[in-house]
Amino acid sequence: MSASTIFIENALALAAQSLLLTSPNPRVGCVITNADGQVLGQGHTQHTGGAHAEIMALRDAQAQGHCVEGATAYVTLEPCSHHGRTGPCCDALIAAGIKKVVASMADPNPRVSGQGFARLRAAGVEVEVLPVDDPLAIESRELNIGFFSRMIRHTPWVRLKMAASLDGKSALENGVSQWITSEPARTDGHAWRARACAVLSGIGTVLVDNPKLDVRLVATPRQPHLVIVDSRLETPPDAALFTPGRVIFIYAALEDDTRKAALQARGATVIHMPGRAPGTESKVDLAAILRDLAAREINELHVEAGHKLNGSLIREGLVDEYLVYLAPLLIGLGSGMAHFGPITQLSDAVKLRFHRIEPVGPDLRILARPPGRDAF
Repeated sequence: MSASTIFIENALALAAQSLLLTSPNPRVGCVITNADGQVLGQGHTQHTGGAHAEIMALRDAQAQGHCVEGATAYVTLEPCSHHGRTGPCCDALIAAGIKKVVASMADPNPRVSGQGFARLRAAGVEVEVLPVDDPLAIESRELNIGFFSRMIRHTPWVRLKMAASLDGKSALENGVSQWITSEPARTDGHAWRARACAVLSGIGTVLVDNPKLDVRLVATPRQPHLVIVDSRLETPPDAALFTPGRVIFIYAALEDDTRKAALQARGATVIHMPGRAPGTESKVDLAAILRDLAAREINELHVEAGHKLNGSLIREGLVDEYLVYLAPLLIGLGSGMAHFGPITQLSDAVKLRFHRIEPVGPDLRILARPPGRDAF
């Protein structure tokens, strides 16, 4: 195993530590070494407006009394070259005397893409970028798949979470659904909520379950935003989802100033977004919601909804990834995970490929994606 591989792996481990922290910025790690392979400094990107990985690594080296002149920086994403909430990282590396930069991949942000590398090379810094099919480049991209989706497709990465019995039932025939899956699976589900920029649900879930839809079962430095699809503005102003300081977007097709004012008084942002096609005006435009959320810097959108909204998202081809927990139970008659169709031939079924399958307690966690969905 080469030194570059080892240090990029270390940088990726650092980037993973920022999984719950950096949104809407990418998760990035950086390791700085001297010619002998001694680690001089390391760090990962901080919260929005905080220091990026390269700056944290430079600060770490300085705190330890290490000079980084002539050193190599291993970073999991192209150093930024623009003034955003912070200054350009490539300029900081140049000013510190870094001799070489090894990066997992280029930044998809059009304000950066290739420009950070160009500025480094113009200053005499050697730049090495891993091939796009390198496993470490793929791992870096997977860690930031929502950021890549927002920058390239202008929509978030939509992850639809469902929990069901082995025969695909998400609730009993009488509506009871707590708890089909085990406590370890529920805790794992909260970890996936925590990494998302926003959690999306529908008015049906709000009215039936009155959920908080927050992260409670794992420690998190922030709560993801909350998105409610509510065509007729039926969200009760006293719903449990309203918690102080949480960002809440409610998308509606109906215009009702009284209901809107009551919800906005609870801190929600109400957005009028009816369907544009004839006959769809009474429903919200789901595709337009995704575009709007991307404009609001949402990278990963975690969906926890009922079978009707799940079915609508699937039918419109808006789901990028399925996060499914299967319990070793057979329920028989009951509610399914998603309501769409009917289809008349198997060739019309939604085709998926298994991305990852792992046991979680007594249950199975399945990550599945439509073929080619992540090729952007």
